[in-house]
Amino acid sequence: MTGTEDSDEALMARVAGGDAAAFDRLAARHLRRAVTLAQRLTGNPADADDIAQEAFLRVWRHAARWDGSRAAFTTWLHRIVVNLAIDRGRRPGWSPLDAADTIADSGPDALDRIAERQEADRLARALDALPDRQRAAVVLFHQDGLSQRQAADVLGVRESAFASLLARARVALKTALNAGREPS
Repeated sequence: MTGTEDSDEALMARVAGGDAAAFDRLAARHLRRAVTLAQRLTGNPADADDIAQEAFLRVWRHAARWDGSRAAFTTWLHRIVVNLAIDRGRRPGWSPLDAADTIADSGPDALDRIAERQEADRLARALDALPDRQRAAVVLFHQDGLSQRQAADVLGVRESAFASLLARARVALKTALNAGREPS
């Protein structure tokens, strides 16, 4: 073969006609450069190999579209590699488990949940120890969200009597809850 028969342009003309040997020769000539470019763009050798393979697959499929008067084969190949690398960068990729960051759980950790459960249990015990009407006042007002007037109507007392009942219940709860804590 002479130099012109072995040029990228001549090989591409043969590839466009379905010549697999010409394609192999072209790939052997430019594959390393395509992989190197892809690796520089992605920073990942595995992605670079995939991109270079995909680039040459596109060369094979679209060889008839290449116009040597508009761009050299190497320019066209580099453009394909660059576009594939950019597309790869836009796609969310996978990472090996070793490289994966720990996903932060926005909820409380196990110790916090245990502490919250213990605090809720302490509150429930203190609430259970209140006289019935005081417990009802706390539940209606703080847990059910009724207004003082609505809660007073439920208990059948005047609003001022309900306010007094609620105040006594709060003091009793505070005393009971603070009794189990160490001074700070």
